[in-house]
Amino acid sequence: MKMTAPVEIGICCDDLDSLRAFYVDVLGCEPVNEHQVTAEKSTPAGMAKDGYRVARLQTSWGERLKLIQPATTAEGAVPAEWILGRRGIAYITFIIDDLSAMIARLKAAGVTFVTGEERVEVRPGTFLSFIRDPEGNVLEFVEYSDIREYRPDLA
Repeated sequence: MKMTAPVEIGICCDDLDSLRAFYVDVLGCEPVNEHQVTAEKSTPAGMAKDGYRVARLQTSWGERLKLIQPATTAEGAVPAEWILGRRGIAYITFIIDDLSAMIARLKAAGVTFVTGEERVEVRPGTFLSFIRDPEGNVLEFVEYSDIREYRPDLA
């Protein structure tokens, strides 16, 4: 597979406006656009019976998050207690340069920490913190002492 753009991740949500505010105001994503999709388009696409709203946000690296709110309430959205206690996509990872600063920003925003309010060293030079966004989705923030060691392709 040859990609023509960075990966995009769709996040189904109950309150698009609240979730957008979190990803823009707290995490610093940039709003790209927002669209309303009618049932006439969303039904044949297998997305939603009654249409949906989608807001696209972009990270500083170029990935996009698509926040998608169906016109009718989503079914079965129950977060598991443990991050790996469910199947499918478990969490989104943001690789950042200053985890301590991000944790301070997240504390100020009153987010729910999964790992506690201090960074966790999972192996020498690799630190992480897991949180839940306002709708319970798990986000991981990782800082590598040397990103080139983890991703030599980015050097």
